[in-house]
Amino acid sequence: MIRKYLVLICVVISVVLLLIATSLYPGGSILDRNSAGFNWSKNFISNLFAARAINGLENPSRIWALVGMAFHSVGYGTFFINTSKKIPHSHSAHVLRYIGMANMLFVFLITTPLHDLMVTISSTLSMMGLFYVTVFIFKTRLHLLKCCCILCLLIFYYTLFLYGSGNWGLLAIMQKVSFISSTLLILGIEYLTKLEDFKQTTPHKQRL
Repeated sequence: MIRKYLVLICVVISVVLLLIATSLYPGGSILDRNSAGFNWSKNFISNLFAARAINGLENPSRIWALVGMAFHSVGYGTFFINTSKKIPHSHSAHVLRYIGMANMLFVFLITTPLHDLMVTISSTLSMMGLFYVTVFIFKTRLHLLKCCCILCLLIFYYTLFLYGSGNWGLLAIMQKVSFISSTLLILGIEYLTKLEDFKQTTPHKQRL
């Protein structure tokens, strides 16, 4: 039972712990060092990981955020591993499995001083994994999930563009939008698809 709902359990625990962390954050953002508490439109989730908040006070939200990200990384990694078992193309299945295992580590390392490098690595792996999944979703009859995959990828790509361009104001908002959209997508794919959905692809398409 736990194994079947592991992704959901990890996501729920992660979200709850991160919400607790935001409620405990002392204050300060990249746009306003003296702001009070966690501002959803100005603060980044990464602000929760530091020993001290941006306003200089000790950060009691840190331990909650670290544990929350640990569950987040396990949930996302497990999703890619589980989805790889539904994919009929062996090479693609192996790629998704390796992405899942690697991202369990790299996503959590976002909480360390290696934040910028880990964001680049984990985001690249996640985009690659979601792209692979989207390709096979498009070979099914799951039309709603097709739209959700495209929308999620567009949001993901735009968020990374903002990160690369240094548009911190809008990025703070899009970070949460991307987090919510990708979380809802993986839950949809995890629990609304089954092996038979992906077996609808024809043999000659499986070789592509």
